[in-house]
Amino acid sequence: MGTIVNSITVIIGGLMGTIFKKRIPEGLQKLLMDALGLICIPLGMEMAIKGEKFLALVFSIVVGAIIGELLGIHAWLENLSLKIEKKFAKEQNTFAKGFLTATLLYCIGPMTIMGSLQDGLGQTPQILYTKALLDGTASIALASALGVGVIFSSISVLIVQGSITLFARFISPFFTTLVVQEMTAVGGVLILGIALNLLNIKQIKVANLLPALFLIPFFIHIFP
Repeated sequence: MGTIVNSITVIIGGLMGTIFKKRIPEGLQKLLMDALGLICIPLGMEMAIKGEKFLALVFSIVVGAIIGELLGIHAWLENLSLKIEKKFAKEQNTFAKGFLTATLLYCIGPMTIMGSLQDGLGQTPQILYTKALLDGTASIALASALGVGVIFSSISVLIVQGSITLFARFISPFFTTLVVQEMTAVGGVLILGIALNLLNIKQIKVANLLPALFLIPFFIHIFP
């Protein structure tokens, strides 16, 4: 239920942002993008500094980047978003960016993991309800700047959080306090990458860094 509510709030927020976009001047839309980028900086830093295994973080990011580039994760997601765009969207410039940015922002972080586990273990999904409010609010701003691609990120939320929820009973023993803490740190680095993209400082293929999230549990045992 938590994941369903989260997906619905992203859709509602995205629809509101898309409708308001037509009434928002271009200069204000750009300012909203910059504001979101600036907000992502302290958010990413707060998450990143929670980690205590710096060498594990470094190796996870570096090795994860190599794996992500070889697998072409960014290109795959971009091609997927372009296919969706051709079928459903009229916007030709920002759909892919909106889809990728929102997907990464909503699916990275401790609330995604812990909330989905809480939901899957039969507890009241308070974490995901809180995340739903945050994501819904963010969707209004994101969609007003990047368009309908943000709405389709609700599918990513449904798949990622839904998968964790369904398999919660099997994977929960692996998500110890230390693992979640270090995954949060990696997620913080990725969100900093999103911030640079939103601010047009440096275009980083953040999706190609996603394998780092799965590598950090391995490296924290190599670098105790």
